[in-house]
Amino acid sequence: MVTMTQSRAIVPAERTREIKYAVRDVLSVADEAAKAGKKMRYLNIGDPNIFDFAPPRHMIEATYEAMKANKLGYAATSGIKEAVEAVRREAQRKGIGSINHVYITSGASEAIDLAMGALVNPGENVLTPAPGYPLYTAILSKLGAVNNPYFLDEGNDWQPDIEDIRSKVNNKTRAIVLINPNNPTGSLYTTNVLEEIIRIAIERNLVILSDEIYDKLVFDGKQHVSTASLSREAKIITFNGLSKSYVVPGFRIGWGIVSGPAGELEEYCEAVRKMERARLSANHPEQYAIKPALEGPQDHLKEMMAKLTRRRDLMVEKFNAISGVSCVKPGGAFYAFPRLEIKMSDSEFVTRLIRETGVVVVPGDGFGQRPGTKHFRVVFLPQEEILAEAFDAIGRLVSKCR
Repeated sequence: MVTMTQSRAIVPAERTREIKYAVRDVLSVADEAAKAGKKMRYLNIGDPNIFDFAPPRHMIEATYEAMKANKLGYAATSGIKEAVEAVRREAQRKGIGSINHVYITSGASEAIDLAMGALVNPGENVLTPAPGYPLYTAILSKLGAVNNPYFLDEGNDWQPDIEDIRSKVNNKTRAIVLINPNNPTGSLYTTNVLEEIIRIAIERNLVILSDEIYDKLVFDGKQHVSTASLSREAKIITFNGLSKSYVVPGFRIGWGIVSGPAGELEEYCEAVRKMERARLSANHPEQYAIKPALEGPQDHLKEMMAKLTRRRDLMVEKFNAISGVSCVKPGGAFYAFPRLEIKMSDSEFVTRLIRETGVVVVPGDGFGQRPGTKHFRVVFLPQEEILAEAFDAIGRLVSKCR
């Protein structure tokens, strides 16, 4: 046996230094509070399954039947034919034309990772929304690329700031990320805003990465408009999956849809396929849930949206009644991004909130925000009584911190 007396630490890669995931980073503080005996109320992670939401049974049965039939080996790299064709038909129902490639992945996260990995070189940049989901900045850090944030306008229902986007594009910009409905603000983008962004993308030959994972979770009778349905000239990759609308985040099933001028996207699509082949395949039996999910009964959505609407309305009413807090009403998803008017930073506030009350939210600086502003992200999936207790605790702490 070989032994060495000298100890030398392994230095991690530089690309990992800026990778942060605020949604889970707060859990270390939450664990301390739980051990101290606090009653915990978790409003930090968008997992509907830990509350009173469940997926449609016909999806689960389809997956079970696939497993019984021994569909447990590797799948085709882009996904099984049945799933790919179901996603293609769903895209067409949403008005997406000029579809060049559909690929099934381990959650929408992998679809995003493959799309960005096939597109962006070290030193190039991608426009990402602020506030926005931290996955995008983590992938850019891994690629040695540059995050180029643009702001959402809180005074305009958190719509993307078109002039800010236009001013941020430079000769190293490759793409614009859209998250619609947005995580963390819950904003639903207007058709006019989407059309303006498409114009910029066409003018500057940028790819639009349109994250639409919450497209079926839209409030007040409004309709979600898929970005790619508005143009066949723009180069757009649309991301979606089963996790949120169909309540199976643990299935890790998502997809990407590449649309736009076929000749101009041919080489790029092959680059995506190369990356798909290198990782073999997405989960196999769970892919058999895609067709029944997209084309079967959608009854669960009506019940889900009824619950979420009650919880959203309770949240907005409670927060806007607290002096020092203001909350834009979400148009989709199950998140909100309330603003704080307090003396301490939002990170300090959240840490204190968790330790003193057991209420777990995520500080706004984990998602990006305009300099000088303070926010936190809240998930309104829990039952109303849990939310009411949590919001009252937030109000009491805010009053102490002003």
